[in-house]
Amino acid sequence: MSLFGDPPDFDLSLSSTLKRNWKVVAARGVFGLIIGFIAFFFPGPTLLSLVTLFALYLIIDGIFEIMSAVRAVQHKQEWGLLTFEGIVGIVAGIVALALPGLTVLVFVGLLAAWAFITGTLELRAAYHLEKDHGRWWMAFGGVVSILFGIVLIAAPRFGAVVVSWWVGAYATFFGASLLALAFQLRAREKGSGPSPISKR
Repeated sequence: MSLFGDPPDFDLSLSSTLKRNWKVVAARGVFGLIIGFIAFFFPGPTLLSLVTLFALYLIIDGIFEIMSAVRAVQHKQEWGLLTFEGIVGIVAGIVALALPGLTVLVFVGLLAAWAFITGTLELRAAYHLEKDHGRWWMAFGGVVSILFGIVLIAAPRFGAVVVSWWVGAYATFFGASLLALAFQLRAREKGSGPSPISKR
């Protein structure tokens, strides 16, 4: 199975992969909500605290994605998108932590690039996900990520507190969409047997 190629049963494989990993998806959502509330309601007094907070979020979220990919490989299911998205998050988080002298402008640029890549991958995955497995929640998360990237590029010259609010709002909405997706995946996983691929 190639990293980006679509095998004939790509839709069913991706749906099965996410369904088996609904707990990991839920954990990502809960962690996103926690980070969002901290960043939004308790913005750090310095840029360093904001960079550290969100960098840790990127790394942990990426690890969750890699965990899902490993389980997908074990069950011979779709793993490419999960792996790539996980690697992107981990690399972005490590870069942010490795450069403690980041300015607001550089940090915002890094976040915008990550948001665009993540959003694009989420939308691609949503297109292949079955409707009754939470396709629209995944698509919503992808759209939120892309819009977040656009906002950051359109107005990057703000202080750390304002950027923290943006990060908090994004992490909250993104985490909520993942949590909703997890509940729908759980419902499918608890159902009797695999469902047929829904019509688009």
